[in-house]
Amino acid sequence: MRPNHFPSLRTLFGVLTVSSLAFSVGVIESSPAAAAEPIRNVVLVHGGFVDGGGWEQVYKLLKAKGYNVSIVQNPTTTLAADVAATKAVVDAQNGPVVLVGHSYGGVVITEAGNDPKVSRLVYIAAFAPDKGESVQKLIANPPPGAPVPPILPPVNGFLMLDKAKFAEAFAADVKPERASFLANAQVPWGVEALAGEVTEPAWREKPSWYLVTTHDHMIPPDAQRAMAKRADATVVEAPGSHAVYESRPADVAALIEKAASAKE
Repeated sequence: MRPNHFPSLRTLFGVLTVSSLAFSVGVIESSPAAAAEPIRNVVLVHGGFVDGGGWEQVYKLLKAKGYNVSIVQNPTTTLAADVAATKAVVDAQNGPVVLVGHSYGGVVITEAGNDPKVSRLVYIAAFAPDKGESVQKLIANPPPGAPVPPILPPVNGFLMLDKAKFAEAFAADVKPERASFLANAQVPWGVEALAGEVTEPAWREKPSWYLVTTHDHMIPPDAQRAMAKRADATVVEAPGSHAVYESRPADVAALIEKAASAKE
């Protein structure tokens, strides 16, 4: 039975089992994906502190395979506003959609994924909250030794990462000049978005896939594994940083293709 309450990373780590720690690179055998006519529409949702431009290489790879790819530019002010922006893009598609979210974008797709056009969910190093959960709740009281994101105190209701620590925390495997650019091009993340709670998690009704990043210093890999397990997601692991969609776009695009081609 899946737990109904998931208040913190400390609790999350407590539900890990030996088998969940033994995931290897590749798709988990318990959730096979059979070949089928793929869904052609893919919608990509970015997380906090960045914008949709980071999806460019994933976008190009998927477009080259014939997918219709759209990128949401979330305002990251409130969860409701981000869900509305995402649903507007989803509703503009001409058929079923694979909805993809990175980091905080996982919260957005968990709520927006209830849209009837969304058929599958893909989480890329993302939060996958349950009903009543928010990023704020999920990151409360991290276990000893877990990486702590260098989030600065809020200013006028918005959060930023410490620029000097951005590369190490968010984009350790991205080229230094690109990581520096991302640090200086940060999008302020609203405190209200951080606290936005999911009303009904779409992963309870729709199949999901999850890319765990094993070198992540923003969301601990074990926390990612536990969220993926709770959502009964098909899991792939990659030795990437939190910015895996930039550093390893082929891995990200490959998982999205698996989701698009899967037989439900």
